Amino acid sequence: MHTITISTQRTTEFVDITAVVQAEVEKWGAEDGVLYLFCPHTTAALTLNENWDPDVQRDMLLSVNEHIVPRDPRHRHGEGNSPAHIKTSLFGSHALVFVENGRLQLGRWQGVYLVEFDGPRRRKVWLKFLGRTAELREEA
Repeated sequence: MHTITISTQRTTEFVDITAVVQAEVEKWGAEDGVLYLFCPHTTAALTLNENWDPDVQRDMLLSVNEHIVPRDPRHRHGEGNSPAHIKTSLFGSHALVFVENGRLQLGRWQGVYLVEFDGPRRRKVWLKFLGRTAELREEA
């Protein structure tokens, strides 16, 4: 298992981590398999979505923050970040991405995102590759 650390800058934001994840895959010599990504935080999530037009991320945060899970004075969690916990559960803490010939297999417009809901913070994402690597091929 490998860990990447991402620093977020705002209370809520999408951070495109596609290039960082791809660099890790290349560093390991991963060739063909599945990459499992896991975010071990209760107020940050992972998702795959469009990385061409930044308005998509803005629109998603607008909708989630203002319409789906707005602040509510009836929330009871003592830290005051109940909406962040709810949003994280809705988005999810993990993602799976196929790897073929050492490249993440994403759709034409897709990217891998860490989604911050209670920042700014330093977040970790754990990566586990299941499959064939260059060193395993050489041993065969």
